[in-house]
Amino acid sequence: MSLNKRRPLIILCCSLFLSSPDLFPQQPKETPKDSHAFTFKSNVSVVLVPVRINDRQGNAVGNLKKEDFQVFDNNKRQEISGFMVATSTQSRTAANLQSPGRSYPAVGPRRFLIFLFDDMHVTSADLARTQQAAIKILGTLLDSGDMAAVASISGSVNSGLTADRAKLEHAIMKLRPQSLYASTRTDCPNMDYYQAELIVNEDSIGALQAATEEVFNCNPSLTMHDVAERLARSAAERAFAVGEQDTQVSLASLREIVRSVAALPGISTLILVSPGFLTLTAQARNEESRIIDTAALSSITINALDARGLYTMELDASDRGAGSTQTTQAKSEFRRSSVSFNEDIMAELANGTGGTYFHNSNDLEGGLKRLTSTPEYLYLLEFYPRNPKQNGSYHHLEVKVDRAGLNVQARRGYFIPKATKASKGVSDASTTPSSNH
Repeated sequence: MSLNKRRPLIILCCSLFLSSPDLFPQQPKETPKDSHAFTFKSNVSVVLVPVRINDRQGNAVGNLKKEDFQVFDNNKRQEISGFMVATSTQSRTAANLQSPGRSYPAVGPRRFLIFLFDDMHVTSADLARTQQAAIKILGTLLDSGDMAAVASISGSVNSGLTADRAKLEHAIMKLRPQSLYASTRTDCPNMDYYQAELIVNEDSIGALQAATEEVFNCNPSLTMHDVAERLARSAAERAFAVGEQDTQVSLASLREIVRSVAALPGISTLILVSPGFLTLTAQARNEESRIIDTAALSSITINALDARGLYTMELDASDRGAGSTQTTQAKSEFRRSSVSFNEDIMAELANGTGGTYFHNSNDLEGGLKRLTSTPEYLYLLEFYPRNPKQNGSYHHLEVKVDRAGLNVQARRGYFIPKATKASKGVSDASTTPSSNH
């Protein structure tokens, strides 16, 4: 498994997205004010927490007030500095947010639906099923002045905003898998990103032993354990590099699409159709947190559909190989963990923006119908973290309400990146949190 052999395809996927025409050519685009190099002052001084509340019957609750909410950051209660409730039938205006000195973009009544297909991770079979489901639901949409777009994470498909169903259907049918690396299952050891990360970053003895045994099985004449172990570590480093590149490209593309949607003058719903992908490193979790911040600030709801439907978490015969029972069990555990962690990105994006995550169901058509609806009520809470430390840590969030029998769906957490020399200078020069993003 050679990283050099895959570089041209990696560059191609990046260039497909970056060179594609604007996702929304019919709309005036604003140049984003934030840059790729976020500092502490502009990135974590304020945390936005979208919240959806339902009763036991699943009905949306929209009559709560600021004093009904409590926000906990790593189990420490925070003071809510800003509060807004948005509805699907009202314009969302800056006046709704009770936060002095801050301004949020006004949102008009028009609604935009963005269907974003993750063509970089989906299999051909799963993509075909989601394409059919998406085609079927188009007939029920766009009857009330709404507009939609179909795009792919690789950038290879881009319909632009339109109310023309034929154009949207054409874009959907053009979708093809564009993975950076498709395993032929002939690599030895056959290692995925999750197992590689265990070896490279977590020094997992079990993961390394399983990979080393695979090396021996593939090379019967090999007798030196240290040589087999070095080959296993080398394979892990290559697999980890490919996984990291894949995640970085995927998140960068997703972020650019969210930034484009943020410029639209209306209520926007982005529907991510994906089997999920791994976000294992601090850099990936930081990028994920920034995407949620951008969406929350711009009243973008991200809904997610698991393109896999119902799936198995067990190894198939071709993945088991000829290893020992212990190694097979270890690889089965790696598989279960990897499949489970794949879902995290979709669940986090949905929960973090007041959206819905539809998964563990083969009713993809029903799932897409559900995800095209705008939340009836969406609360937006704001707080300033108390003395946040730039240590690369993830902060767990919990939102509580003082009424019994309510289901709370909210952002699960946010990431504070490690301080750099530039960001230390900014934070040392200012003791007052910035109100700008």
